[in-house]
Amino acid sequence: MDEIRSRPPLSGQIAQLDRLEGRQVERLRHEALTALAPWTAEYGAYQSGGWWTTSLMNASGNAADVRIGDCAARPTALLEAMPATAELLERLGLSYMWVRLARLEANAFLWEHRDYDELDQIERHRLHIPLHTNSSAFLVTGGVKVHMTGGRIWRLTPTYAHGVCNLLGPDRIHLIADVYADDAYRRLAERAELPPSAAEPLPPASKAMLDGKLTDARRLAGLGYTAAAEALLLRLFYGYSLPEGATYDLIAELHTTLGDREAAAGWNQAKATLLALATA
Repeated sequence: MDEIRSRPPLSGQIAQLDRLEGRQVERLRHEALTALAPWTAEYGAYQSGGWWTTSLMNASGNAADVRIGDCAARPTALLEAMPATAELLERLGLSYMWVRLARLEANAFLWEHRDYDELDQIERHRLHIPLHTNSSAFLVTGGVKVHMTGGRIWRLTPTYAHGVCNLLGPDRIHLIADVYADDAYRRLAERAELPPSAAEPLPPASKAMLDGKLTDARRLAGLGYTAAAEALLLRLFYGYSLPEGATYDLIAELHTTLGDREAAAGWNQAKATLLALATA
């Protein structure tokens, strides 16, 4: 049976921590948009395509090394070419595990997943600073969608299931810092808040609607468009409040009804992997 994890209040999953000065944000944005970054595709199972990252601080000092892990992070050559960003990171005085730029293209999705499960079980937090964004780019967690506005430092608790999308574009670019908990982090987090206007509850998904979407997916698969059928179901996560892992269950059901037990088992395994679920 899948392990069920209770959720904290929404502000424990995502919150605003601090405000940045406007001219500083503009300098950070300019550096992110103009730096000669080695954008790298990674974590392919977690995304639709269109998710790119490049490292500013990591274990190796190589900006193209983007698979995060526990380490005493050191600057990459890319960060050395971004003085305003380096100044901000130094001023915050945090204990950095990894720092990167993340770019999500238009019509791109990070599927529902959890992070950190494979890392050492010590307290760490993920900070987001939106540098270039738009209102169609948002995070979904706990049945609500949150557009992370610019000019703020946001905290995401990625051990709870979440997903991200950028529906229309332009590209969404965030500065993301994974940090270890220490006194500097706790001082930053003292004023954590999530204004009610920042979170929009998603509508519940009725059984009739889900049955209809599953029928649509079967028709697509019957025409040979199996990947499109799977994507149709995966994208329901961004429009409706669903039980955890429901889109993966729907895809497994799709393949079961099509008589492809191997594909159904593969999606059940993908659910367990992406959501870091213990199975028995």
